[in-house]
Amino acid sequence: MKDLFHKLAHAASEAAGSVWAFTLAAGVILVWAVTGPLFGFSDTWQLVINTGTTVLTFLMVFLIQNTQNREARAIHLKLDELIWSMRGARNAMANIEDLSDEELDRLRQEFQRPDMQSGADAQTAETGPNGFQPPAEIANQPAADRAAHHRRGGTPK
Repeated sequence: MKDLFHKLAHAASEAAGSVWAFTLAAGVILVWAVTGPLFGFSDTWQLVINTGTTVLTFLMVFLIQNTQNREARAIHLKLDELIWSMRGARNAMANIEDLSDEELDRLRQEFQRPDMQSGADAQTAETGPNGFQPPAEIANQPAADRAAHHRRGGTPK
């Protein structure tokens, strides 16, 4: 079921983002507007476009969310691969999406420091300036184990 939804969502997102979909939508609106005088701009005439756009918008919300989730996962995996492959990179940064908001705010403040922006601070493989330590379930796992698990499509244990 999940695979079928993924295939349908992907096909629908490709179709919905095309020039033809925009042209079709513009055409429907044009036909609806032109038929207004024929139907006396009645409540039924207005209800047709309102109902159609409401249903379409409702379905598109789920389609957009699915597409964004898939793209975010792919970007995180690509960035994780880059972090794990770079010598001197803080491997613990690969899974910071699992940190709390407070820990993410602390990291953001760390990267806003002038010495971090210039790259002047020396970094170790597991900690950064100010001794930032990632959560134990991420930091306690050897980098090679994290990278191998990542390549299999998972997140560190």
